[in-house]
Amino acid sequence: MKDVILSANFPRTIDHRVYHLGLRAGEVANRIVTVGSPSRAHGIAAYLDAVPRCFVLTSERGFTTITGRYKGVPVSIVSIGMGGPNADFFMREVRECLNGDMVVIRLGSCGALVDVPVGTVVVPEASLSVTRNYDFDFTTSMSDDVPYRVSKPVSTDPELHAAVKDALEKTRPEGIQFPILHQTLNASTDSFYSSQGRHTSFPDHNENLIPQLLATHPALATFEMETFHILHLATSWRTSAHPSGRVQPPLSALPVHPSISPSHIPSTQSEPPNVSVSGPDGHELQPRPKIRAAAAQMVFASRVSEAFITPQQVAEVEAWSGKAVLEALASFAIDTVRLHGEVGSVWEMTSSTVNTD
Repeated sequence: MKDVILSANFPRTIDHRVYHLGLRAGEVANRIVTVGSPSRAHGIAAYLDAVPRCFVLTSERGFTTITGRYKGVPVSIVSIGMGGPNADFFMREVRECLNGDMVVIRLGSCGALVDVPVGTVVVPEASLSVTRNYDFDFTTSMSDDVPYRVSKPVSTDPELHAAVKDALEKTRPEGIQFPILHQTLNASTDSFYSSQGRHTSFPDHNENLIPQLLATHPALATFEMETFHILHLATSWRTSAHPSGRVQPPLSALPVHPSISPSHIPSTQSEPPNVSVSGPDGHELQPRPKIRAAAAQMVFASRVSEAFITPQQVAEVEAWSGKAVLEALASFAIDTVRLHGEVGSVWEMTSSTVNTD
């Protein structure tokens, strides 16, 4: 019965699918673009090779994974929705489906805190977290606490950051003049409204939030909601975690039932890899596997001029930046012993795959 959960600590079905994304080993590649919306994921997937046919999986929790090859290199595009919690599901569950290294580029929209035109693409060097402080008394404001907490910055992987910037410069289409910023700081927030300084009918006490952030972090250029958590998990991930044991589940909820594109069979890899130590052949990697992460952010709104991007500009900047991040991933070197095994994977090249069309 596939609805049996193997562990309450890290829920996984008996056929080894992770609980929220619905993936199993061999359905997600080591090189990954993560975006917010499924439409953006499918737009980027239009650049993938025709062979092998793209594998598409959508889970009941709203995550969409598209895996194929770009210029012969296995890549995945994963749509995760918005916010740190969804970024957490993505990072943890994909990591448990992979042998070897995990290389992630976050491509999403953002608001600009500096005076740049909408359509600008920002490649931040680091990100910090801004979160609502629930110990602050938002009703009366009579509190010794501050209303918002600000973390220390976490850096992107410098080599991947440079690869994203270079790819954006090389792939810029003729006629597109959107700037590229790359020596900046990002802030990821737990709310689109209160912790980004927007004003609604709620008593958020955020009138001075943006000026205070810019005063203490002069390089701060963008607001969005996911980059910090991805970078934080990438830099804090350690490979010494103990694999969860197989126990009978005390869970009452059933796992998600993934919807897989009828044009593609699932992965035939039967066992989840031991990501804490292993390469594709099961032997311990030295040095051990890494998670490397960077981000590209498309400015959809200016908090300075209050301008908002047009649908035509969205289409132009998404097409450009989507192709650029694929180029950055495809050109990013990963030793073959640090890649997930292809046998039985959805990106495996076989004679039947080549002759499909």
